[in-house]
Amino acid sequence: MLEFDFPPLQPMVFTVTTLTNYLREVLETDEILRDVWVRGEISNFSQPRSGHLYFTLKDNEAQLRCVMWKGQTFRLRFNPKDGQSVEAHGAMSFYPAGGQVQLYVDEMQPVGEGQLYQEYLRLKARLAAEGLFAPELKRPLPQFPRHIGVITSASGAALQDILNTLRRRLPLARVTLAPTPVQGAEAPAGIVSAFQSLKTLPDLDLIILARGGGSIEDLWSFNDEAVAYAIRAAHVPVISGVGHETDFTIADFAADLRAPTPTAAAELATPITSADLAAELRNIQQNLALNLKNKLAILRQDLLLAENRLQRHSPAQRVRTYLQFQDETRERLERAMSHYLAQHQLKLQNQVARLESVSPLAVLRRGFAIVSDAQTHQLISRRSQTSPNQSIQIQLSDGKIAATISGDTP
Repeated sequence: MLEFDFPPLQPMVFTVTTLTNYLREVLETDEILRDVWVRGEISNFSQPRSGHLYFTLKDNEAQLRCVMWKGQTFRLRFNPKDGQSVEAHGAMSFYPAGGQVQLYVDEMQPVGEGQLYQEYLRLKARLAAEGLFAPELKRPLPQFPRHIGVITSASGAALQDILNTLRRRLPLARVTLAPTPVQGAEAPAGIVSAFQSLKTLPDLDLIILARGGGSIEDLWSFNDEAVAYAIRAAHVPVISGVGHETDFTIADFAADLRAPTPTAAAELATPITSADLAAELRNIQQNLALNLKNKLAILRQDLLLAENRLQRHSPAQRVRTYLQFQDETRERLERAMSHYLAQHQLKLQNQVARLESVSPLAVLRRGFAIVSDAQTHQLISRRSQTSPNQSIQIQLSDGKIAATISGDTP
């Protein structure tokens, strides 16, 4: 019989790194551990400056280390704290540096929220099937609302955020508050009543339904069927500004527009701000001034053309022509008259000279005289025509002389 001398089997020895890497691979490849929900109570909660969350989930018999990276925390709808019972979702892995199995959380909610969320999904699906969320039902928002209704708590921070935003963006807008509880059992009926009260305002242009952030229990009033129907029955468009950006409620889907926050709702309600209006008025003023300038230039050009046409057809030019013609005619007439008068004056002088040459006055100037009877003015050319004491008149060249015949006449 042959005997063999084999060396004893050596046990497999892992380094710590190799083993921890193997553990991490086992945990991360397990189908259940890659997608797991864990319920427990938070303890040893901390959030350093990095923004990551570190805590432990525990129950009466065990505890589990958990990490939630900063990039996942924005999805939280509540503020985690020690002693709070939560349901955390994530994947299991191994942290070699600390030698710990950890749950890397990507979603977390308070205990009980899961049932509420399922109820929310069922109501959303039913109302969607009824057509309550149909896109064709969405009403457009007014570009320049003059009267805005606000449905929210009178003491909440959401109201102040809305009022401050509206006052900053559009101080001309009138705001009417319809106060209502926004949390608790009486909140849904209060919200419906607020919508009814705003229906009595005929000049209302828009309604903002708002509330600050909170857990799903805090926002549950906005997941009410009656509230959804009240939104759709509103006589004006409705903006829903409920919770934070990650919060969605039935009211958001029923509203004509969903805003991520109350402040954003006020901004969406005022697409045109006072600054926009002022800029638009300046543009209108500039355009009016430019149009008026251009219009005046056109009218001035038309006026010049009309003046030119009027001058070409105006009787004033003809009148001036006639006046000039009249002046020239008058000058010609005056020259002709002067020439005519000069000719006739010359003729007259010639006639006068000829008349003077045969005039008795010329004879008288040569020393002759004309004797006539002073009574009968009969010329006396013979002596026989005289008698004693007869009054006679002697015509000389420079005048007449009265005389009386004395003595006897032959």
